[in-house]
Amino acid sequence: MYKKSAKFYDALYHFIDYKTSSVKLREIINTYNPDAKTLLDTACGTGKHIGHLKDHFNTEGLDINSELLEIAKSRNPGNIFHECDMTDFELNKKYDVITCLFSSIAYVKTPANLYKAVSSMEKHLSKGGLLIIEPWFSRENFWINNVTANHYDEKDFKITWMYTSKRKDLLSILDIHYLVGTPEEVSHFTEKHEIGLFDETEYRGAMEKTGLKVLYDDKGLFGRGMFIGIKN
Repeated sequence: MYKKSAKFYDALYHFIDYKTSSVKLREIINTYNPDAKTLLDTACGTGKHIGHLKDHFNTEGLDINSELLEIAKSRNPGNIFHECDMTDFELNKKYDVITCLFSSIAYVKTPANLYKAVSSMEKHLSKGGLLIIEPWFSRENFWINNVTANHYDEKDFKITWMYTSKRKDLLSILDIHYLVGTPEEVSHFTEKHEIGLFDETEYRGAMEKTGLKVLYDDKGLFGRGMFIGIKN
């Protein structure tokens, strides 16, 4: 995912308020682990959350997409980034906080991979550490047979991206079409995103299976809820 659209990622999600969501995240961390000093952001994308958190924590990022990581590195020079799969990584260190935000966790697709990802994250937590996960939609509240359109409009750079929302078994399928316009040309490309539809029981179960105490916030940072796991 995002192999073709990586260089446009920040423009595509220009409407996301990373600053405000990072303030909310810090409030959550201060509530449950006020002494936290180190933070690993998994599926960190272009590093925008890290950009707002690095003055408050010793931050590192992890993502499977090298193109997104290059943007994250240029945005956050000197910050450590790891090119890894969140379902199976070994960094040989522990963190006070590990995050997986903006529903990125659901790209693991299957319940088995969900547990593998949570397990990999949990083993990198310090005692008393927090695992903070923002879920994707569940099977019950995912919209189907819908079409969505978003637009980015600057003088010499414009993007329209439109997708249909389908469901296949336990996956949500977003068939995304991009139209990118510059003074030189207008180009078109597509991406298909397959995202797992897990319910609250599956998220909670994967976290509790690793021994984490699990709390749930029905709002989260972007209105999709949030699971907070605390390592005993």
